[in-house]
Amino acid sequence: MTATIDTRPQGANPFDPDAGLAGIGTPPAARTGSVPAVRSSAPSTLPSGGVGASRTGARRGVITVTGAVGPRYGEILTTEALQFLALLHDRFDAARDELIAQRQLRRQDIADGSDPDFRASTRPVRDDPDWRVAGSRGAPGLEDRRVEITGPTDPKMTINALNSGARCWLADAEDASSPTWPNVVEGQLALHDAIRGTLSFTNEAGKEYTLRSSDIADLPTIVFRPRGWHLDEAHLRYTDSNGITSSALGGLVDFGLYFFHNAAELIARGRGPYFYLPKLEGYKEARLWNEVFEVAQDALGIPRGTIRATVLIETLPAAFEMEEILYELRDHCAGLNAGRWDYLFSVIKCFRTRGDSYVLPDRAQVTMTAPFMRAYTELLVATCHKRGAHAIGGMSAFIPDRRSPEVTREAFQRVAADKKREAGDGFDGTWVAHPDLIPVAEAEFDAVLGDASNQVGRLRPDVVVGQHELLDIASARRAGATVTSAGLRSNVSVAVRYLDAWLRGTGAAALDNLMEDAATAEISRSQVWQWIASGTVTDDDQLPVTRERVEALLLDVVASLPPDHGNRIEEAAAIFREVALRDAFPPFLTSPAYQGHLVGSPADQA
Repeated sequence: MTATIDTRPQGANPFDPDAGLAGIGTPPAARTGSVPAVRSSAPSTLPSGGVGASRTGARRGVITVTGAVGPRYGEILTTEALQFLALLHDRFDAARDELIAQRQLRRQDIADGSDPDFRASTRPVRDDPDWRVAGSRGAPGLEDRRVEITGPTDPKMTINALNSGARCWLADAEDASSPTWPNVVEGQLALHDAIRGTLSFTNEAGKEYTLRSSDIADLPTIVFRPRGWHLDEAHLRYTDSNGITSSALGGLVDFGLYFFHNAAELIARGRGPYFYLPKLEGYKEARLWNEVFEVAQDALGIPRGTIRATVLIETLPAAFEMEEILYELRDHCAGLNAGRWDYLFSVIKCFRTRGDSYVLPDRAQVTMTAPFMRAYTELLVATCHKRGAHAIGGMSAFIPDRRSPEVTREAFQRVAADKKREAGDGFDGTWVAHPDLIPVAEAEFDAVLGDASNQVGRLRPDVVVGQHELLDIASARRAGATVTSAGLRSNVSVAVRYLDAWLRGTGAAALDNLMEDAATAEISRSQVWQWIASGTVTDDDQLPVTRERVEALLLDVVASLPPDHGNRIEEAAAIFREVALRDAFPPFLTSPAYQGHLVGSPADQA
């Protein structure tokens, strides 16, 4: 069933821009100061029409729902919530498009030989010693972030994460989530219920999952990650004031629905609306998010500065603008995160046509001790603490296997070593992907932090990182890392298997005792593209990486995978060919895979 939502005049519009934003459109829980104990029943259908941001007679944009409506979807896709989304799109849709265009121009400049560097025009911001970010001040639940668990927002994973004992949960609507329409809306429903203490889930075998507490303040602090600026939401259509219709922006949809339904509720329950911001490529993109935050808070009558955001530094251009990003978000900023896997993807993407000296070895051999990666993380810690921000470490992808003591032992050892390095370097917290790894990571941070909540006060004046250190990509191979035939096969195999899982609606997949998300697939296909373009030779057999060689590997990988009802291996292989073997290099594989293969697929049906 397809539904749209009516926006024709039916009384005063709470989101009327002509009336001013402050204090209007406040959700019922915030208006009354009460915390509802019982959910309202969901409508079985949604009324027809589109939802606009104004009913004053001035022409405004309209949001229309084109996705199928499942049980309780009406509790998330309310008229008021879609009016809020329309308001955000009216204000920021065009600005986002301009930023995406600027990304493309900058990417081409780098491909043409212009190296990224620290901006001369923003040096006054970097040289000013006085400004600080809001950090965790006035943000209950963000003071101590020593171990954060990550994962998608389906009901089972939401309950497991909130029962895990971590300090925070990265509730991921981005790389660890396949953006099917059910995942988008039902993920919002799971968060809505979890915040109110009512979430439960029963699997097909009859096993019940419940929260260990109905009080969200007793559980890990939720930090929600919306999609990045580059991704669209095909099931919501935005028609602007000129009558031009396009897909809604995935980031604004994710942020807007979560904030509208939960911001006041979180505050009433002793927490707040906290976010991770992915894939930023510079301070102007951070500025746009800050403006979104200001408009959203004003529209719902929530004081500015209530939102806190942690920005993932996971692109090479952003590594040169960390202080500027903090500055743009300073009233709403909690910290920065070292998004290491996407950072490697960005390095490959930026330098994919720059020749052999920029070729990365096997991704498994590019560790965090590689000089260029160490420069990136050291600079992140020093920058954060200089400005009063938390520095959050990256993901160790190793996961235990409760059926294999040897695999579990190795995972524990590798994760412990990684977290020991991070805590020693000054990070205030870190990520894990599995509940069994929480005690391992926590022990390493406890050893450094003791009873302190963080080590933001630990400055790093010893860190001196410049352009050369960040761009010394060849340092990994100088240290002995190589390109191997096994690494090539692994890239093909992991990318295809992950894409198969993603097309079936799973964004976080356990592959070869590692928890993989979209970043792994991006690194894998980008390395293959770069190795082909650079004429790279695998060191162990001295054979060149060619399209023909990769195609033969791809066919062998597909043939080796066991048949499984409902698998989408052939489509996954087709996507891999599109993003790794063609002359053109798509900036993100998720964009063509979403529009060309995921939307309208069986996994996309409510």
